[in-house]
Amino acid sequence: MTRLKLLAVGGAHVDRRGQVSGIFVPGASNPGRMSEDVGGGVFNALRNAVQRGVEASLISLRGADSAGENVARAIDQAKIRDLSAVFLDRATPSYTALIDRDGEVIAGLADMELYEFAFPKQLRRSKVRDEVAAADAILTDANLPAEALGRLAALAAGKPLFAIAISPAKVVRLWGALDTVACLFMNTREAASLAATPHEAEPAALAERLAGMGLGSGVITSGSSAVIGFDTTGIFQIVPPRLASMADATGAGDALAGVTVAAMIQGKPLREALREGIAAAVLTIGSPLAVARISDAALEEVLALVPEATTVA
Repeated sequence: MTRLKLLAVGGAHVDRRGQVSGIFVPGASNPGRMSEDVGGGVFNALRNAVQRGVEASLISLRGADSAGENVARAIDQAKIRDLSAVFLDRATPSYTALIDRDGEVIAGLADMELYEFAFPKQLRRSKVRDEVAAADAILTDANLPAEALGRLAALAAGKPLFAIAISPAKVVRLWGALDTVACLFMNTREAASLAATPHEAEPAALAERLAGMGLGSGVITSGSSAVIGFDTTGIFQIVPPRLASMADATGAGDALAGVTVAAMIQGKPLREALREGIAAAVLTIGSPLAVARISDAALEEVLALVPEATTVA
């Protein structure tokens, strides 16, 4: 059976996570543990999608340093075709997150200057145009500056273009390309930023506003609360199953996006595909890894606990 081809364009960089072991005290030295791995929104999502049977390629940017070597090694180990550019005079981008003892992010620091200046140039290369033409679907994230996202949207015309919001500050880069996005994955703060609405707004109200802005389909997460989805069939919600314990929420949103995208390009509607994405997120939250092992058996076991979507009035 021929596997569908998913081309990802976006972040693949060093992820550092510091988790405090007690109650976090701002402005003080907090005991905890620091770990380092290779991550990035689009790369994490792509690694999850590969586990669901898609053929994957990745266009990212990195430096010619030890961190860049680690990124290249991780891409190879994930069985992803690496189309990334390497810059001899630049450092590999990184993201550092501080996480509380319950696994929630307290603060993050993104050092990603390379993405800002190089992605617009990279997407003007004929090789990128050829790769987009050969793919069945495109996955990107808002680590790309607005100019590069606009260029990618133009290249992907006629193909489904999925996107990950990344952060409240970066998601607004998608303003000019909303009507070309097949499905956008975001949390409530990112959705509120994109909709230019206070973050206290109800997720369903955010979905309605974003649909009115031209976004045809989207997913809005809100921690352990109901996940809101919307498409041409309307607005709906799915309540994630409760966990007895949580190792680390890092990567859960990327897992949800990657597995949902894989299911959608394989022909499942958003309401059905999102249930699989939620199950993958639950497996990720219960794992100490940003990209958990998602076997068919493990996914089916958790999927049985994920309720069917219900329409939001």
